[in-house]
Amino acid sequence: MEKFNKYAIIRKGLSYELANFIFNYFLLKRDAVDWMYKNNITYDSGMLGTWTDKQIPNTYSCYADPVMETLLMKVLPVMQQETGLNLIPTYSYARLYKHGDELKRHKDRPSCEISTTINLGGDPWPIFIDGTGADTVIDEYKNIHKPNAPEGTKVLLDVGDMLVYSGCELEHWREPFEGNTCAQVFLHYNHVNGPFAEKNRFDKRPMLGVPPIRNT
Repeated sequence: MEKFNKYAIIRKGLSYELANFIFNYFLLKRDAVDWMYKNNITYDSGMLGTWTDKQIPNTYSCYADPVMETLLMKVLPVMQQETGLNLIPTYSYARLYKHGDELKRHKDRPSCEISTTINLGGDPWPIFIDGTGADTVIDEYKNIHKPNAPEGTKVLLDVGDMLVYSGCELEHWREPFEGNTCAQVFLHYNHVNGPFAEKNRFDKRPMLGVPPIRNT
């Protein structure tokens, strides 16, 4: 990988065997959770995953799946070595995209200062990233942005490849998916010397591996 400058690609950051294992695990989990929901076997913890993500409606996703959170820590030394930054893990988020899905152009929230998206398996689907740091998004969910927005750089990841990027600084997106299934996991970190490091440790959870904590 070249010197980190807001985004970079790590080829074969995960072995094919590990990525493929996680891919099949996540497929099984999606199908099992789908069966549970259809048979009214549920519990309100957030650990099962959901099809109600506002960013990608009707697509299976899971915040803080224990396997993905383990990967969050496993990849931490790689992230620190390749970026040259001392990082604190915040959270993981995985999706199993389906045909027609589109990730609108956007920037991320403060818990995603330094992020990586990893291709776990399925059909190829490029991600685009605008390395200029421009602010063009007017309404993410309506896909409205300013005229003449930069076209961005097209990045196609093979299984196990990682795109590392400054999620709060760089707009990124995916055009409508022409394949059938694509599994991606996002692993998010904060800079230890940044303004959000302690405030967003573990994304304001007591530890990794637990769902979001809702104030009651």
